[in-house]
Amino acid sequence: MSTPMDAFDEVRPATECLDLLTAPVAEAVRGWRGTVPAEQLLYVDTDPEKADTAVFVASYGPWLLEQSANCVVIAAKRAGEATLAAALVLGRARADVNGVVRRHLGARKASFAAMDTALDATGMEYGGVTPIGLPADWPVLVDAAVADSPHVLIGSGRRRGKLIVPGRALAELPGATVLDGLGV
Repeated sequence: MSTPMDAFDEVRPATECLDLLTAPVAEAVRGWRGTVPAEQLLYVDTDPEKADTAVFVASYGPWLLEQSANCVVIAAKRAGEATLAAALVLGRARADVNGVVRRHLGARKASFAAMDTALDATGMEYGGVTPIGLPADWPVLVDAAVADSPHVLIGSGRRRGKLIVPGRALAELPGATVLDGLGV
C-alpha cells in the first residue's frame, strides 16, 4: 500500500518549513509536545488551486482519499452560549455534526461554523484549516479511523501545502478526544 509521502517529489519535516505555515500552525509545530517527535510532522508543497479534497485527490492520486483527513470547525450552542470546536474525519467521510458531535459537546444545536467565523478564530485560510495550531481551549474531536491511520494528509493552515502526520499525533493534540463513529 502506498503512503501519502509517495505522491510527492519533495517531503520535508515541517520544522524546516515554518515560514510556509500560518502563524498558529508554525507556533504549534515549534512548540510540539507528545510521543510523536516533531520531525515526523511532514510538509509537502501543493498547488493552492487544488486544495479542496475532491480536486486534490483527482490531481495527486485517488488513493489519497483514504489517507486524507478534513478538519471542520463546528459552532455548538447550549443555553445561548456558543462554543467552537473542530472535528477531524477521513476525506471520504463527513462529520456527524448533529449526532456524535452535538451529543459529545452537550449542545442543543451544532452546525458548521460560518466561514468568516472559522477563519477569524483559527487564523488559517479557507481550504487549509488544520487541527494543529487551533486555540488551546477548543475541543478537537478526532475520528477513531483518523487516529488509527499510520499517516494522514491534512491541511497546513494555508491552501498551499499539506501536512502528513501520524494519526496518533492527532489523537494527542491539546483538547483532543478520539470518538468512534464521528465520520460517517
